[in-house]
Amino acid sequence: MPAVPPHEIHGHGPHPVIALHGWFGDRTSYTPLMRWADASAFTYALLDQRGYGAARSIPGRFTVEEIATDALALAGHLGWETFSVVGHSMGGKVAQRLAADVPGRLLGLVGISPVPASGAGLDETARELFTRAQDDPALRRAIIDRTTGERLPGRWLDAMVEDSFARSTREAMGAYLPDWAGEDFHKRLTGSPVPALFIAGRHDPELSAEVMRATVLSWFADSRLTVLEDAGHYAMDETPLALVHLIESFLASVPARPIHAGPQRA
Repeated sequence: MPAVPPHEIHGHGPHPVIALHGWFGDRTSYTPLMRWADASAFTYALLDQRGYGAARSIPGRFTVEEIATDALALAGHLGWETFSVVGHSMGGKVAQRLAADVPGRLLGLVGISPVPASGAGLDETARELFTRAQDDPALRRAIIDRTTGERLPGRWLDAMVEDSFARSTREAMGAYLPDWAGEDFHKRLTGSPVPALFIAGRHDPELSAEVMRATVLSWFADSRLTVLEDAGHYAMDETPLALVHLIESFLASVPARPIHAGPQRA
């Protein structure tokens, strides 16, 4: 990764936040939230992970650990000694990796339908489905439809599939899959002091509130769970106003320290 990982900055507030996207997204996954974000209270750095968005051509090992390292490189570039992290799905597992690696640098953590640090718990059939979805638009559509409760418009599903192919490389997706789905580092999180909010969508059958209670909520000493009644796995698209309110209300409750150096646009 270059010295400055591809990213964009939103806001100019005193509370710094790094946002990490999921397996089917890139940094534009957070675009629906940024319109309503409190620019005077927060500075958001939206990171493109290797193989995605503006980082599509950047080689790597394509692991959760590597993304966490790149996020720390971005924080260093921005002069952020401490910061909060928001992660969706695969990005939520990266956020937990940061909590395991550098707990003293995190002000707060928000996981949006996060994959637990113990892995996604995919059985052989599900793993095969996700593997084949790397090349098959119909299977990607089926995964997105199922994880949002089979209740959203077909045009949205089609757009999500089209965007997912445009935003990532097959090589990166294929390499990330076994890592986010299977790698287990949850024992390093037991009793984590990082304040954490976990958000589940009522219509997400895979990363449900029950899964959150059985995993991440039991690892973080100061954690809470909120269920969005009108969302599935993609709350950024489904309920952006409710989601940004939850994120910012929670982050406003944790102590923030001033940004040490002014953020620079990528």
